[in-house]
Amino acid sequence: MKRVWLVLPDPFSIRVFFETGIVDGLRARLDDRLALMWVTAPDVVSEWAGRAAGLPMHRREDVRDPAHLGERVAGRVDRWVDKQIGYFPLGIRLNERFGFHAERMRPGNDNFMLDSARVGPLPRWSVLERGMKRWFFSPRRHVRRVLLETMAADCSALVVSNVQPHSVTPYLTAARRLSLPFVAYVFSWDHTVGKGVISPYCDRYIVQNRIMEDDLGRYHDIDPSRVVVTGWPQTDVFHRRRARADYDALLRRFGLDPARPVVLFMGNTPSNAPYEGRLVDRLVTWWEEGARERFQLLFRPHPRDRSWDERYKLAHGREGIYLQQPSFTDFDQLTVLLQHVDVAVGNAGTVFLDALINDRPAVCVLYDEGAPPGESWAAKNVLGQHYQELLASGAFYRAESFEEMVDGIDRGLAEPRALEDARRGVVREVVGDIDGRAAARVVDAIVEVVGSTR
Repeated sequence: MKRVWLVLPDPFSIRVFFETGIVDGLRARLDDRLALMWVTAPDVVSEWAGRAAGLPMHRREDVRDPAHLGERVAGRVDRWVDKQIGYFPLGIRLNERFGFHAERMRPGNDNFMLDSARVGPLPRWSVLERGMKRWFFSPRRHVRRVLLETMAADCSALVVSNVQPHSVTPYLTAARRLSLPFVAYVFSWDHTVGKGVISPYCDRYIVQNRIMEDDLGRYHDIDPSRVVVTGWPQTDVFHRRRARADYDALLRRFGLDPARPVVLFMGNTPSNAPYEGRLVDRLVTWWEEGARERFQLLFRPHPRDRSWDERYKLAHGREGIYLQQPSFTDFDQLTVLLQHVDVAVGNAGTVFLDALINDRPAVCVLYDEGAPPGESWAAKNVLGQHYQELLASGAFYRAESFEEMVDGIDRGLAEPRALEDARRGVVREVVGDIDGRAAARVVDAIVEVVGSTR
């Protein structure tokens, strides 16, 4: 019997598909026709595989058997061509064509999608770029024989939890080669405008809001008749209110006092916020010198921050401060915190939007503590097209200096409901209505294409 393959390529989309109940919903609707294809590192798989007990599973290593000489040569040629005209060149050219992240684009950027040196050698002619895109999404590109044969034998349809990572390209290519129906989940609210090109050949695209639907047509040539707007499944988790007692118990586990206010500092990645460690140092020092009696600090490094122990070392082991370890799997803890913490501080990213969704007083850091003259990272992180709505909303306090950050914290603590209407308004614009049913709509949209056993 052939099964519907759910391709899981990255920790963030894996977390959403499991934590919001999408995987469970598909399992219920498809019975034994659902199989998981893990396209990520073994340590990530080990974190989540227990949640999928009983489901057939494939791993990327399963479809990477040693190939004969001819196939190895073909694979090397395909990778070389891709480097010249494929994934990154197309993503960089899309950014340049529409001005996405123009202020952040530079040669050698650690974020490869912002590394303008990866634009490729061909001139920036529209006719050439159309040819590049046709090649990149062509069903005739090289695909490992073992992957093609495995999908031909076992896969009846393809669903990807995030359609844009480079690692999903072979699966999309194989699905086209085999004429399989496939469903593309466009993972995040800002992924349509600066996270690379999106295949125009999927049968169904699932997005959070009407803005993303418009973006698919405007920037990726995708017919809106193939797009379904479901809302943001992560808000389903937030829709279920957590008791204050859960928050109090969590703070006690952290060694913090539930009776005292808590300010949550939400970190960004080293590539997006290279001077974040200096801000942490100054915040901890300032807090110890005069604010420790007014509130406590809880630091949450970004899950992809591999140097967090160094960047946050001054926050470690101090009374009144708790430093979490980076994690993709503690979403329940994050939900409890975002529903009850007194003030949230951060630079950019989905977690900052999550704080607004949960109606938390928030401070957006728009400067780089201790950066040399001319360096600007924090402000540029929120210059993406979709961040403009947030910046114009007046839903949070803007901090372009340390003093403004401190002032924002003080104002959030003193008047927690001051920006409540603005927060709710921008959430409606960016996320849509929150009713706890977004994940169910995602499952419905997928099953409509792949078919149900019920």
